[in-house]
Amino acid sequence: MNAMYTRATPGAGLLALVLLAAPGTAQGQGMGARPQGTDVTVSGVVVDVSCKFGQGLTGDQHRMCAQVCSDRGIPLAILTDDGTLYIPTSAAMPGDGQNGRLKEFAEQRVTVKGKAFSAGGARAIEIATIQRS
Repeated sequence: MNAMYTRATPGAGLLALVLLAAPGTAQGQGMGARPQGTDVTVSGVVVDVSCKFGQGLTGDQHRMCAQVCSDRGIPLAILTDDGTLYIPTSAAMPGDGQNGRLKEFAEQRVTVKGKAFSAGGARAIEIATIQRS
């Protein structure tokens, strides 16, 4: 006589609970209303944040190194003359990395137009256009 039975998978109940709670968790993390940015034009130098702030490296002699670091995932950002660091961001969800757009401008002056956002003492910019200046 064959008896039909089901075997519980360890952790299945917890997985179901996590999956059901996920939408509420996203809302709890502030993933709802998109923040309102301010249209800005920013001029500055595209820097490799690791070498600039960790090693003090900058300038034309550091350009190739910054590009290699960019390829390895080290963020590039825009450092303005007044010392404001703009971290590039993306409107896409999940976000798109911006190093590909900035790499050719590493260690060079640029003018960027886009939407700026502030949070926790940091500045971010969603780049619309970028050009060498």
